[in-house]
Amino acid sequence: MSAKTDVKTYPGFKFMTLLCLVILYAPLVVVTVYSFNASKSITVWEGLSLRWYVDVFVGPESGKFKQAAINSFTIAIVAATISTTIATTAATAIVRGGKFRLRTASLGLISLPLMVPEIVTAVALLIFYNSVGFTRGYLTILVAHIAFCIPFAYLPIQARMQGIEDTFEQAAMDLYATKAQAFRRVLLPLMMPGIISGFLLAFIVSLDDFIITNFVKGAGVETLPTAIFGSVKQGLKPNIMAISTMLLSVSIVMVTISYFVSKSDNTK
Repeated sequence: MSAKTDVKTYPGFKFMTLLCLVILYAPLVVVTVYSFNASKSITVWEGLSLRWYVDVFVGPESGKFKQAAINSFTIAIVAATISTTIATTAATAIVRGGKFRLRTASLGLISLPLMVPEIVTAVALLIFYNSVGFTRGYLTILVAHIAFCIPFAYLPIQARMQGIEDTFEQAAMDLYATKAQAFRRVLLPLMMPGIISGFLLAFIVSLDDFIITNFVKGAGVETLPTAIFGSVKQGLKPNIMAISTMLLSVSIVMVTISYFVSKSDNTK
């Protein structure tokens, strides 16, 4: 790339990059640091302590947070599994299915949740559930999460499949494998890094979702994001910083694993 087209040579690029990083990540650093604060105050530093992490597990609100964590992780696992399965079949049809009627429309329909604001999706789901008499609760959250996780799972799977030459399947069929056998024994293993990456991405999107969950959840059903929000409305406490830091850590680990898995290459 020449110096004229290298964006890093533009005046002010380094400053703007640093400014964006500070704006995005400085609040997260502050929350993480103060989660280890020994003080009950969220602004006065009194030394390092793990008391608020202990409070999350054995404190007065520990029962609420434990149940919210169970709801969050079970919903995320089931939603990610189902959405990844749907995304895999959709990617196979769109990428390997050749030209067929409504192919473009199908791709647009899958990508739609990425373009529609979350608040619009949340309101639409709420109206839909009310109109069909679907009682809001655990199941309504799960269905909503499956729906909006599909495009997040689909993108890495599609990208992976597009990078796999169809000569692998053709070679398998030349050796008398059926299409189903070629898919199961050749294409599917080659797609696995994309499928795993899509699953992890869908999992973390489901785990972290607040807006849609807050609209479609029923009374008494909480996930970690909604439980945190409910506690914050009663006043910002240090234990909220601790549980937020743990949730952030899980997100970072999952995104990192997803990144490295998507970069792996087993086609060689």
